[in-house]
Amino acid sequence: MTEREELVGKIEELQEEVSQLRQAPVSHAVVDQAIGVLVALSGLRPEHGWEVLKTVSQRTNTKLRDVALHVVHWPKVGALPPEIRPALRIALTEARAVHGGRPLVRQEHWCEGYGGVLARRSD
Repeated sequence: MTEREELVGKIEELQEEVSQLRQAPVSHAVVDQAIGVLVALSGLRPEHGWEVLKTVSQRTNTKLRDVALHVVHWPKVGALPPEIRPALRIALTEARAVHGGRPLVRQEHWCEGYGGVLARRSD
């Protein structure tokens, strides 16, 4: 390999790294939001929500940020993709069995007055 080819290869590597670094803050924000949704739904602690997302990502062979995007949009859309839904339910059930928490909040407990934000009924 010539010196020029090595330099071109190094430049391409660095450009890819810069691209990933630029995307990282957006991905982290979406993951944090997804953890919040899981905490609200299940009563798990944030670190357990993170583990649930990782588990779903691994079991479905889906990028973690994509799983997070689906989870973030889940309360508004009302559904998850068919490959994500069962993996998430299993991961949440396993996490609650180990760490506690509560059963998932059902849709009838959603408070529509706040744009679909989850809330417990007081009646």
